[in-house]
Amino acid sequence: MYTQFDLESHNDGKIQMVFLNQPQSLNALNKPCLKELTDFIEHFSADETARCLVISGRGKAFCSGQNLETAFNDGDGLHYHELIKNIVLNYYNPLVKAIANCRKPVISLINGPAVGAGAMLALICDFSLAKESAYLAQGFVKIGLIPDTGGTYFLPKLLGRQLANYLTFTGKKLSAVEAKNLGLIAEVFPDAEFDEKAMEILLNVSELPTAAISLTKKAFLHSYENTLDQQLDLEAKLQQTAANTEDFLEGVQAFLGKRKPVYKGK
Repeated sequence: MYTQFDLESHNDGKIQMVFLNQPQSLNALNKPCLKELTDFIEHFSADETARCLVISGRGKAFCSGQNLETAFNDGDGLHYHELIKNIVLNYYNPLVKAIANCRKPVISLINGPAVGAGAMLALICDFSLAKESAYLAQGFVKIGLIPDTGGTYFLPKLLGRQLANYLTFTGKKLSAVEAKNLGLIAEVFPDAEFDEKAMEILLNVSELPTAAISLTKKAFLHSYENTLDQQLDLEAKLQQTAANTEDFLEGVQAFLGKRKPVYKGK
């Protein structure tokens, strides 16, 4: 089904993982890969079995960003000045929107360097887990470009204006520990423990009430633009939607029965 990455399924299909697997380019992104990533997110967003989606990389890198060689070699008949805009509009933007609107949590496992669009691919996921040896860098400025892949939207909100400017203007490399301390990623684990610790978290997330997580994602995304009154109204609406789910009933019954809940993601 997919040619640009490896697909793995865990926990009876509740966890669906893709591993970028282009070691010769340090998992650089190209148009087929971006299209398949978007298709993967959209497909499993609608899949009833899937409860947690994961993006990671094989080999030494998570993702080295856009493959510039393929970008300019595959011109689609456009003048080279139009090529980057075409890629952003037709390949990166749909992926960013697919992750933001996905009905399942999307988690990145940063197994190595994540640079430019590769760093943003990791950071636009709902949360990120990283190896201690990994690093992130906003490398766009190094080739005279601005942050894309949601960078100009999310970075100022995650970091504040000063740090967002500093990291994007300079392209400064951040270690995984530094990125965690700045609130860019959620957890960092020693390399030798990374696979085990990350899978523990993925297994836990895949057993949680997925519908409530989806509604939380939606509420958080709207909070960037809403006034307090608008956000409170949205909370009330989405809370009622959550209360209508099977998982809410299961959660209440499990609480009252003093037992562990068994959620179905519905």
